[in-house]
Amino acid sequence: SRPRAGHAGSCSAGGAGAAAMAPGAAAAAPALALALALLAAAARPAAAWDLWALRCGFLEDCECGFGPDLRGQRGRRAAEGREAAAECDLAMNLVGQPLVRQQVLKGVREFLENRNPVKPLVMSFHGSTGTGKTYVSSMIVHYLFQGGLQSPYVHQFSPIVHFPHAERIEQYKESLKRWIQGNLTNCGRSAFLFDEMDKMHPGLIDVIIPFLGPSWVVFGTNYRKAIFIFISNAGGEQINEMTLDLWRARKDREEISLQDLEPAISKAVFENPQSGFWKSGIINEHLIDFVVPFLPLKRHHVKQCVISELVQQGLEVRPGVVQEVADSIPYFPEEEKIFSSTGCKTVTSRINL
Repeated sequence: SRPRAGHAGSCSAGGAGAAAMAPGAAAAAPALALALALLAAAARPAAAWDLWALRCGFLEDCECGFGPDLRGQRGRRAAEGREAAAECDLAMNLVGQPLVRQQVLKGVREFLENRNPVKPLVMSFHGSTGTGKTYVSSMIVHYLFQGGLQSPYVHQFSPIVHFPHAERIEQYKESLKRWIQGNLTNCGRSAFLFDEMDKMHPGLIDVIIPFLGPSWVVFGTNYRKAIFIFISNAGGEQINEMTLDLWRARKDREEISLQDLEPAISKAVFENPQSGFWKSGIINEHLIDFVVPFLPLKRHHVKQCVISELVQQGLEVRPGVVQEVADSIPYFPEEEKIFSSTGCKTVTSRINL
């Protein structure tokens, strides 16, 4: 998952909320100009975020960290600056993911514009490693919560860290249910991120089903304004295969629709006994609002990641270096070598080498 949320200092977005340029970046002004020119040629513009709706549509939530109170003209100017920064963030750092931009922006905006949602927002991100799943989830909370991932109202779970032992699954279920219930009681506008769902013990995640459905209150807690995001490599193989088939049929990735991919993803995660969603009621009861596929990245997408990383490190953007890093990454299939096997995940380490 490429560059972290909040590092939009290399963009030209001004106003409040735009991040400051990293130390040393001023010395790389020619490199920055070249990088922006290359990115402008390669990247399609991202859809704008209505951050007035995102951060200030629910002023009653401000007491639990859901953005500052930005009422008035000054507040609107600040929100516009954040909107520009978020748009810049997507354009600079999220490459080759038209479906992600469409689904995530649409889903978050519509959910937050509804003052009385009937259920929490539930999104599930699927795709191979290095395609941007973790980056997008961190960007969402960065722009919605003061402190981003460090906010006390943002909760992250990893099966390897939090649920490592299969024999303790019943204990994990009880702990997870109590944790979510307690934190939603503290702040109904909380976010819960579940990483590496493909490594979650099957059956464990179903304990949170009562928190995901279209009920008004559960266990005495109003939870309808919460956000749940599941992140998984499961379905990545199917996404890659279908994207490759469409490429061979001479279809552009912007022509790929969610309808092309969603059935295969759902089947892959539901029928895989190694997946945390195996035979899960979350899938069976259609509790996920948005299944978001992350497509495999082509060579020119990897080059965009290299350019972005060089700029963020304040390094000179030399075409030879960009090409060398891109060439050092493995691609598939073996004959055509179209898509990066690791997305942009290893770009930073390869630049250092």
